[in-house]
Amino acid sequence: MTVAPGETLVRITRSGGYAGRTHTLVVRGDGAWTRLDGRAQEAGTGRLAPGPLAALSAALREAGFPRLPRVLRGGETVFDGFTYAFVYGGFEVAADQTSLTPSLAEVLEALPPFTAG
Repeated sequence: MTVAPGETLVRITRSGGYAGRTHTLVVRGDGAWTRLDGRAQEAGTGRLAPGPLAALSAALREAGFPRLPRVLRGGETVFDGFTYAFVYGGFEVAADQTSLTPSLAEVLEALPPFTAG
C-alpha cells in the first residue's frame, strides 16, 4: 500500500498495563510520527529514518490486515496486560498482548516507543 507523505500510514493505540494508561502512535507516509496521550493531546513527535520506515511498511504489508479478524482473542487473561487497536489500510484490528500474531508483533517492534523515556 502506497501512502502519500502527509497521509496516515498506521495508527496504533495501546491501552492497559500496570498504570492503565492509553497512548496512541500515528505514523505518516513520510515517517513523521506523533505520540498522543490518553486525552489525544500531543505527547511527542519524531521521524523514522528511511530504513526503519521501510521495515515498518514491510511489517504492515506482511501482517495481512485484510485476512485478520476484527478482534483477535488470546488464550489467557494477563492482568495489567496491554491491548492494541491497529488501523491500517482501511482495516481495524484489536488484539490483546496474548493474541498478537507474529507479524503484528513485528509491527509493534518497528514502531517508535509509545511513551517517552
